[in-house]
Amino acid sequence: MTAGFNIEVSVWRVCFADDDVVGGAVTTGTYAYCHVPARMHEKPVDHVFYQQGIEVVKTFQMMVKPSTLMIYDRDEVEITRPTTHRFYGKRFRVMGDAYTNFHPSEQRGYLILDLTRSVRAHANQ
Repeated sequence: MTAGFNIEVSVWRVCFADDDVVGGAVTTGTYAYCHVPARMHEKPVDHVFYQQGIEVVKTFQMMVKPSTLMIYDRDEVEITRPTTHRFYGKRFRVMGDAYTNFHPSEQRGYLILDLTRSVRAHANQ
């Protein structure tokens, strides 16, 4: 694993299948990438929002390698290793991405993802 990258993630490409028998949308997906080295941290929230009583969505930032991965907005990232991680098995939705200024063939390049927790109603996660 790359130095400084302390977790492995899988990237899910989420799509919608045909509606079920009662007309409800069926969310499905497939792995886009497996065993991707990454590093994640929580972004700090401005305490002014808390003082005003506003509920704020927690956001996270994740760095993944290599920078040539095609990860899109609304894809989901699931933490797969280590099993002792506090978010092991949990999914995060990609809200945005940014590429570093390294050349795509450069080994030092990485991708920066902005994430929020993904919670599905009535699903077995």
